[in-house]
Amino acid sequence: MSSFGFLDLAIVLSVIFIGVRLGGIAIGYTGGIGVILLGVLCGIKPGEIPTSVILIIMSVIAAISAMQLAGGLDYLVSVAEKILRKNPKKINYLAPTITYFLTILAGTGHTAFSMIPVIVEVAKEQNIKPKAPLSLAVVSSQIAITASPVSAAVVYLSGVLEGFGYSYIAMLGVWVASTYLACIITAFLVTKFSNLDLSSDEYYQELLKKGEIVKKEKSTQIISKEAKLSVAIFIIGVLAVVCYATYLSGLKAEQIIIPRDSAIMCVMLSIATFIVLVSKINTSKIIDTSVFKSGMNACVCVLGVAWLGDTYVSAHSAEIKDFAKNLVEQYQFLLAFAFFFASMLLYSQAATAKAIVPSVIVALGLSENPENAKIIIASFAAVSALFVLPTYPTLLGAVGMDDTKTTRIGRYVFNHSFFIPGVLMIILSVALGFLFVKFI
Repeated sequence: MSSFGFLDLAIVLSVIFIGVRLGGIAIGYTGGIGVILLGVLCGIKPGEIPTSVILIIMSVIAAISAMQLAGGLDYLVSVAEKILRKNPKKINYLAPTITYFLTILAGTGHTAFSMIPVIVEVAKEQNIKPKAPLSLAVVSSQIAITASPVSAAVVYLSGVLEGFGYSYIAMLGVWVASTYLACIITAFLVTKFSNLDLSSDEYYQELLKKGEIVKKEKSTQIISKEAKLSVAIFIIGVLAVVCYATYLSGLKAEQIIIPRDSAIMCVMLSIATFIVLVSKINTSKIIDTSVFKSGMNACVCVLGVAWLGDTYVSAHSAEIKDFAKNLVEQYQFLLAFAFFFASMLLYSQAATAKAIVPSVIVALGLSENPENAKIIIASFAAVSALFVLPTYPTLLGAVGMDDTKTTRIGRYVFNHSFFIPGVLMIILSVALGFLFVKFI
């Protein structure tokens, strides 16, 4: 332990723990305190600020916020609600599928917020405990970040690994196939082996007798033409990003004029501009949208924890490289454990990848053995363990909005409704990742 710096590690874990306890944006704040303490008490120079990751998140959120103000998110939710209500008995499969693909499209799991009330109501109508579809939907929205072409985590990792001979579209194919199939298999297991009978829940029956369970009216919101156009513009932009990233895979570094990071930022800001022009929304109201607020919250969190993580990792890079090399050479799957536990604390897929991957690349000797990059590709989904500590916004939102109270956080912190589905989903994603990566 001493080789990794006991005091350094104690500072990092302590400030992260305090940030998690304070909740929300505070984990970003405490990350800054950690950087100061590492410098003053341990003589460690500040690490690299994850500027590109933060800027990508900002640009994507800017576009989605404009789409939300134009009514585009309401339109997507209305479509999703119709799908759920037409097939209510399949809610355990449809709920995670919808939040998964909303995240794929938007590059942020916060879009799941809009689906939570709908999932709760449809589940109640079918006498299904909402905790089953809610837990699956929330975790799916987190793991889909590692398969979204516009997420900062995917843009970062694909950009790094392309230099070792792996194409963007091939990596994206592995991530989409492995994570979505894992979502469906987990949904099957939860449906097969869980007690889904809502009427059998004693606490729910007590609430029912007290009249605290209220049936909400179905949405009758009128969707404007501008709302539909905003969604179309956004989808076109996402496809443009995928096509351009695929095109870049075949070019040498000196042939690239606009790098992928810059391209996604340009495209997202352009999307926002076109949405504003078409829908004629009041741009001063964009900063008041829920997506903009949650996105800026994410930026501060990434700034604090990723900067803190990079500061610690940079100071002990030699020890970490040796440790990771010895560990992964013996047991390849253990990289997934490193991703899993780091993302628990760093609270961000992009921040986790940014903090750990550079050391792992050196440890695995990818320059001499590019084949080892497949270990990173297969293990990537494990950076989505944000559900382990029950403090993530969408997780808390699901608990708060489930008026049946079947979605709960246990007294022992880890025994909450999302833990088992989440762990299952990550294990399956990594296992399938190692299977599918053999074909690229």
